[in-house]
Amino acid sequence: RLWPDRVALSVLPDGDRWEQPTERTFAELLADMHRYANVFHALGVRRTDGVALLAPNCDELITATLAAELAGIAAPINSGLSAEHIAELLRRSGARVLVAAGSDIAPAVWDNARDIALEAGIETLLALRPTGGSAAEAELLPIDGVRVDHLSALAAEQPHDRFVGEPPTATDLAALFHTGGTTGTPKLAAHTHANEVSDAWMIAAIGLLDEESVVFAALPLFHVNALVVTLLAPLFKGQRVVWAGPLGYRDTKLFANF
Repeated sequence: RLWPDRVALSVLPDGDRWEQPTERTFAELLADMHRYANVFHALGVRRTDGVALLAPNCDELITATLAAELAGIAAPINSGLSAEHIAELLRRSGARVLVAAGSDIAPAVWDNARDIALEAGIETLLALRPTGGSAAEAELLPIDGVRVDHLSALAAEQPHDRFVGEPPTATDLAALFHTGGTTGTPKLAAHTHANEVSDAWMIAAIGLLDEESVVFAALPLFHVNALVVTLLAPLFKGQRVVWAGPLGYRDTKLFANF
């Protein structure tokens, strides 16, 4: 309502194509978040169900993470973990839906997601498309017992002006972030909606940056800092956030153009 036409997100395809970002205003981001959350709701996700996210940063992952918190509980997972640890985190998070990088973003991640989905009891596997990708969607091979589809294709059929399910309360769980896993399987750390909103609000309130400032983000979205400091906090200030591509700070071309 405050900044409907202001750009909220500028997401780079990669460090070399920094002048070709995919951009969305605050109003567009809200509409897309409603569509994605309504997809999860239509797939049976309710307040205590997990939506796991397994992908390097891309435009659709940002929206999917916010939508997962609206429809259920977001469970971002580091795709660099072992298949055994990923499967265990999926089970512990109660995930019914797994959102993963499609083969045109990260082929190895998509192959891993396909292998793990059935083992971990996932009902639906949804593929993300690359930032600034073409309109054509890569063919998705079926998996017995698991629904496989593109998240963007399902979202196009959903209403954009509202979330059709019950909105969360302050004490409901918003996300389950995993720890570094220094001993055994990584542990899950629970965030309530009040927890995330208060953290982000305090960061925004004490920050020296005004609403005309631009924030740069490159940490992976399975990292708490990425979510709270560079996604949620800028939303309170009406700030544009420029997001690096899938390789984040590991993209050598990013530093050449920084």
